[in-house]
Amino acid sequence: MCLLAIQYRVVTESPILVAANREEFFDRRSTAPTIQSGKPRILCPTDQRNGGTWLGVNQHGVFIGICNRRTLEPLGSNRSRGLLCKEALKSTSSHQALERALEEFDKHQVEACNLIVADRDAGFVVHHETDNEVIEMQSGLNIIGGRNLNDPRDERVQLASRLLTLQTLDSPVKFLAVASKVFARAPSPAGRANMVLRGADYGTVSSTLIALGAKPRDAIYQYADGPADEARYEDYSPLLRDILSRGLRETRTKVSMAEAE
Repeated sequence: MCLLAIQYRVVTESPILVAANREEFFDRRSTAPTIQSGKPRILCPTDQRNGGTWLGVNQHGVFIGICNRRTLEPLGSNRSRGLLCKEALKSTSSHQALERALEEFDKHQVEACNLIVADRDAGFVVHHETDNEVIEMQSGLNIIGGRNLNDPRDERVQLASRLLTLQTLDSPVKFLAVASKVFARAPSPAGRANMVLRGADYGTVSSTLIALGAKPRDAIYQYADGPADEARYEDYSPLLRDILSRGLRETRTKVSMAEAE
């Protein structure tokens, strides 16, 4: 199902702080984060089956994440959720990403999902089933899995919330340090909520930590290719800083050209 926490607009220097675990069938392979070709530049891991992604950041500082959504019956689809996520990452702002995603939902049949869209100015969550419910993200800790945002019925969401609020996470370093332990919490006895899921053929296959701020040099992107209780977080921050710096330079160039006209 996946589980994603975003501490939004709490820490001034890093308004977007993310921790996420991906759950998938073990035989569905993916590649580690890379900078995608084309514009805008996007940093994301890639699902090898359909070429989409479940989480990424583009050069404009737009963050997109997606979680499967629980339904009684499949909706049927002709469009991968991961490709929708990648399409939204082509946007220059969270507002544009939201519009693009809603257009994709209108044009294609897409299985139920929860789409998270955020930049430093605005954040949104789309609960997609047969209809779309759009929720504006509030400042603070926002957690989502297979149900609604901050759903009190979701035991994993509530467990993550408790563990991430045991202390004040008032810096990106503190948030990522605590989140790295929370999202690496090993499976507990059957019947209890877990951060890491481990089944016979399905479970947690990767984990991601992200910090986005006003300055590209402060951005952080760490990725564990496997459950974080077994796999080490590797640092992809230089790639993220590169695309954010590129985006900042392009924006400044456009502003200078506009002022010169």
